Amino acid sequence: MKETITELKYRETAESMLDFIHRSPSCFHAIKNLSESLISNGFTELKEDEEWNLKTGKCYFTKRNSSSIISFKIPETENFRGFSITASHSDSPSFKIKENEEMPSGGYITLNVEKYGGMLCAPWFDRPLSVAGRIVCAGKDSDGEITLTQKLVDVNKDLLIIPNLAIHMNRNANDGQKYNVQQDLLPIYAEASSGKKFMDIIAESAGVQKQDILSTDLFLYNRVKGTFWGANEEFIAASQLDDLECAWTTFQAFLESENDSNCTVHCVFDNEEVGSQTKQGAASTFLKDTLHRINASLGKSDEQYYKALAQSFMVSADNAHAVHPNYASVADPVNRPAVNKGPVIKFNAAQKYTTDAFSAALFKQVCKNAEVPYQTFTNRSDMAGGSTLGNISGTQVSIPCVDIGLAQWAMHSPYESAGAKDPALMVQAIREFYKATWNFTTEN
Repeated sequence: MKETITELKYRETAESMLDFIHRSPSCFHAIKNLSESLISNGFTELKEDEEWNLKTGKCYFTKRNSSSIISFKIPETENFRGFSITASHSDSPSFKIKENEEMPSGGYITLNVEKYGGMLCAPWFDRPLSVAGRIVCAGKDSDGEITLTQKLVDVNKDLLIIPNLAIHMNRNANDGQKYNVQQDLLPIYAEASSGKKFMDIIAESAGVQKQDILSTDLFLYNRVKGTFWGANEEFIAASQLDDLECAWTTFQAFLESENDSNCTVHCVFDNEEVGSQTKQGAASTFLKDTLHRINASLGKSDEQYYKALAQSFMVSADNAHAVHPNYASVADPVNRPAVNKGPVIKFNAAQKYTTDAFSAALFKQVCKNAEVPYQTFTNRSDMAGGSTLGNISGTQVSIPCVDIGLAQWAMHSPYESAGAKDPALMVQAIREFYKATWNFTTEN
């Protein structure tokens, strides 16, 4: 008998997810929070620059760039059939702070920023913003070696705002607006006479001396906390639902699942919003390197590795578009996902989504076994869609893959909306996936 998801369970799951998002204002903080949860659950951290000595029945994780993480559970037998993998991403569209960030303008100090990813620009105006990310500092010299130390930083206060231009000075503002990032979207930091440098704030928040900071990866983030809304609080709103909602829900299922036949793997990659072409992105060798090292550390041959890949499967989990009631005409005529109706299987004939008949069938059966409803998404045939992790990671690790997500509105806004019931439904479906085994057969 499958566990029944009660209204209370829906609420508790969504609350826990919103708390994780609140504590993860940057990709680096998201990975730190996942790492801490793994350690508290008995996982051992592996360094990429150290030798791996893995044992059956044990759990491990490894990080790259502090913004991507792969965790895995090795079953009791080293002769496992294959890998059961989920993949999601840690980054979200934002504004990255440039070098030489302060810019005097009309008696004020604005910060020089550039777009990271393809965001909706308008919602960034007129809301409290802060800054989070990482700094790299000079370490102590030892025998002349260059030593660098990374520190995460979250200013964690209402520090910035990007004010709109008043309607009186732009009478056409409601007729559509094209934004120039270098001109229109610079956040105001201080009065020119304030005397408090931006890097003073960063150093103070990180607990370091300003002169020790060599470089930064800092991003703006929305300070408005996630919330429940709607007549019965059946909806949620938060920043970074794309894709921390999938990262967190698949992670909970991964922690709760066991599989005696497969090595279960949970991946969170960085830089999906800018194409994944980085050393820590889905297009990198990170997953391939990790799977190879698992195989080698257990004393298995390359032939066994390739056999395992042939019996592996990936769920690429990146959120999907719900039909917007005010813009229903932009959705496909019949494939019309809704919030609170379960995971969405995403299809694209050009293979921007990797779902095919076999991979869709497997995930549909998983959902049926889990007693979780599922939906389907396709773009209108006259509208181009985006791509996600599945087809990109497949260039490095070629295994069957299905692209899924949870339905949401306002994707790539700094404050997105979704269904309060869907996180619990996703956990239940992915828990069933991690428990499953499969056998692809064909008839001529």
